[in-house]
Amino acid sequence: MRRAKTDASIFILLIIILILAAGAFFTVYTIRSDPVEEALTENRVINTLFVIEQDGKPLSSFVLMFYPATKRAAVFDIPGNLGLILRHIDRVDRIDTAYNQHNIGIFREEIERLLGVEVGYSLVITTENLGRAVDLVEGVEILIPSPVEIYGDAPVLFPSGKITLDGDKARIYVTYELPDEDREMAVIRRQRFFLGFLKRLGEMNEYLKNPEAAHLFRTCFTTSMSQRTKVRLFDEFAGIDTDRTGVQAVGGNFREALGLVLPYYNGSLIKEIVRQSLGTLTRRVEGSMSERVFTVEVLNGTAENGLAGRTAELLRGFGYDVISVGNADRTDYELTEIIDRSGFEDMVNAFGEVIRCANIRYESPVPDEESPEDLTMQNLEYRSDFTLIIGRDFNGRYVTGR
Repeated sequence: MRRAKTDASIFILLIIILILAAGAFFTVYTIRSDPVEEALTENRVINTLFVIEQDGKPLSSFVLMFYPATKRAAVFDIPGNLGLILRHIDRVDRIDTAYNQHNIGIFREEIERLLGVEVGYSLVITTENLGRAVDLVEGVEILIPSPVEIYGDAPVLFPSGKITLDGDKARIYVTYELPDEDREMAVIRRQRFFLGFLKRLGEMNEYLKNPEAAHLFRTCFTTSMSQRTKVRLFDEFAGIDTDRTGVQAVGGNFREALGLVLPYYNGSLIKEIVRQSLGTLTRRVEGSMSERVFTVEVLNGTAENGLAGRTAELLRGFGYDVISVGNADRTDYELTEIIDRSGFEDMVNAFGEVIRCANIRYESPVPDEESPEDLTMQNLEYRSDFTLIIGRDFNGRYVTGR
């Protein structure tokens, strides 16, 4: 009798152990089978490739980098004519030649090599389906700086100001180009639309989970993700403050003979920009400092023409707002110098690290000897957070220390 009770106790204990083991296995399996949940559990940045496709080729390709813990994001715009040594053909060509609408794996791998990060997810939407998606979310609001009036077989008419694009207008907005238009304006237009579209998807996220809307929305995108993973991903994207999210186009030197944009410094610059952007996303800063964009004045203290302009472009790539470019008071500065008026030592040190400059001078925004009563409108004129005076020890990318 006693033995029977013992056997029963052991049996019950085994059942409890099996239940606990099954529960643990289910938990682990759930996390592993849901890559988004795995990324959240491991506190990782979620990198997603969005492709707007036209006629089987990328019209625009954006890599969205999002860190759920801080709800901050950065976007990198990958030009189709970016020239790289493509691994799958072992020669220099446009990056969009790696694109295959039926399998974008090679294209994504080339982008990963370019940026130096793993891109875990991808979503492709054709311009036709883009219109359907925009109508599904009841339009996308964007700001158009100047009115557009193009008359022809298919007139293109957009008023200036904040307007809401329906599906048809959205398709026209992202695809039209003017013969005499600066290519950069078309790029900026698509960047502006992408952020507006992303914002609207976040605002309509709960609505898009309704069965009828979910079915329509699911057919708009092509992806290898499961529906569960995609829903979980868009749940996270809904937390992005797109008004504080910038888009950085991968820049380079345009070679007209080749029709290619060759990345600056053989691609090392964009990798460094990505690393710094990731550091900004994951940095936990109290208060509003986490979202502040610091302003910069760039002054050329050498006799080399155009150096300030090229340096300004470099700094904009790192997310700084360059508000002024010009010449210093003289052209014989030996040492590059940073003047800090921000009052944030950590931030000016981070700025100095971009160009490896440790020569920093701290200056109060308002001279100490001036009392508030003595301030004039001229004294109150806005000054940048940082002034960079370029010296002869700057080689266009770094301070060399010579």
